[in-house]
Amino acid sequence: YLLKSIKSPLILALDEVNQVFENLKIAKEFFSLLRLWYEKAKTTLVWQKLRLVVAHSTESYVSLKLKQSPFNVGLPIQLGSLSWEEIVDLAKCYELSWRDGEEANLLMRMVGGHPALVHLAIYYLSQERITLEELLKMAPTSTGIYANHLNRHQEKLYEDSELARALSKVIVATEPILLEPLQAYKLNSMGLIKLSNNKAVISCQLYRDYFQQVLKEMSDR
Repeated sequence: YLLKSIKSPLILALDEVNQVFENLKIAKEFFSLLRLWYEKAKTTLVWQKLRLVVAHSTESYVSLKLKQSPFNVGLPIQLGSLSWEEIVDLAKCYELSWRDGEEANLLMRMVGGHPALVHLAIYYLSQERITLEELLKMAPTSTGIYANHLNRHQEKLYEDSELARALSKVIVATEPILLEPLQAYKLNSMGLIKLSNNKAVISCQLYRDYFQQVLKEMSDR
């Protein structure tokens, strides 16, 4: 009814749809519906007015049939790492006086350019309840500002011992290494590794420091 009554396109933006992944039954029905809407636009003029924007984290994933998934059609856009200049600009937005940019260098050494991790750190620093030195010292611990983020990854690794062993190999390696393709895909989707020419390296110092200890404790059990 709505699409028939309008002349201009309608944009439907769905953010954090990965939250739906937690319920497999709902996920399959919901994402199949999105895919159906997409397919209708190929043959029905009125459905071409609908524009879908679906944002999701790749940390989680759900198994969908190829023709039921909305994630393998359309134009995929992946949020990349923030550059040094972008981190400095973001700090300015929070009124942090990082004049020489050394603070940005220190933050990048810990979390790379991970947008969410950078943003969280800058937000905490803007509240003036913690210094950058204190934040970085506590970052790879269960009491730092990234504790919830790290715990979510830790739970997934506990559930998949093969994935945990693959990450251990990357952490101890002194150069990029080849992983089994599915393991490489999963770890890359979680953001724990980066891939270059199909070879894996750890994404950032935060993950190396934290999971080096965590995975050692897992293997000792």
